Amino acid sequence: MPDYDDDLRLAHVLADAADAATMARFKALDLKVETKPDMTPVSEADKAAEELIRAQLQRARPRDAVLGEEYGIEGTGPRRWVIDPIDGTKNYVRGVPVWATLISLMVQGEGGYRPVVGVVSAPALSRRWWAAEGSGAYTGRSLSSASRLQVSRVGRIEDASFAYSSLSGWEERGALPGFLDLTRDCWRTRGYGDFWPYMMVAEGSIDICAEPELSLWDMAANVIVVQEAGGTFTGLDGVPGPHSGNAAASNGLLHDELLSYLRT
Repeated sequence: MPDYDDDLRLAHVLADAADAATMARFKALDLKVETKPDMTPVSEADKAAEELIRAQLQRARPRDAVLGEEYGIEGTGPRRWVIDPIDGTKNYVRGVPVWATLISLMVQGEGGYRPVVGVVSAPALSRRWWAAEGSGAYTGRSLSSASRLQVSRVGRIEDASFAYSSLSGWEERGALPGFLDLTRDCWRTRGYGDFWPYMMVAEGSIDICAEPELSLWDMAANVIVVQEAGGTFTGLDGVPGPHSGNAAASNGLLHDELLSYLRT
């Protein structure tokens, strides 16, 4: 199996730089926010963080392609970095500390591109999570100060804690009845949203989560963290990985049952 330790160390360096840039503008009274064509917000901090990461990748990995939320795809080849400079921009612009920079390396194989490195850095929460293929998933302040992640062993939906982002997306997908049945049958439900539920699945603090509409950069880093922690990450169609346009993550024991509620 290839060794991705150098790429993981680079991803941490990139996250450090992004954290400094995003925290410098968090809660700034003069923060500039625009509305993108899809009616979602983008701040000057989103753009600055992605530009910073792209510039460092150009120096450190000039042969690799880069895909980012704000500036699209640049380059070609079997290795592709995928960046969401601020996952949770709506929280960021309102001063809610639940947002993160997501950095992933994907490599091309027989089944297409798969995530092999992921770093999820949430500096306003003073939290960071990361993983590399075959090396496990961890959380901590740095590579040298970390604890290993492990999903829960909850095996019944009625004992499970379920996290989701919002109701509207499930209604638009035509899956609201199944979603509501799931919330009734679970032990506990909470609307944490964005990157955080996936990290909590990896930590074992919740058991299942799902979102009905996502982009690749929303998911790539989360996939490898969940999988290396022993969990399962698929689309709502059950296809493994981040390519389905939506996501379901679990401790693995509950995955088929989770999907059975949410399939349309």
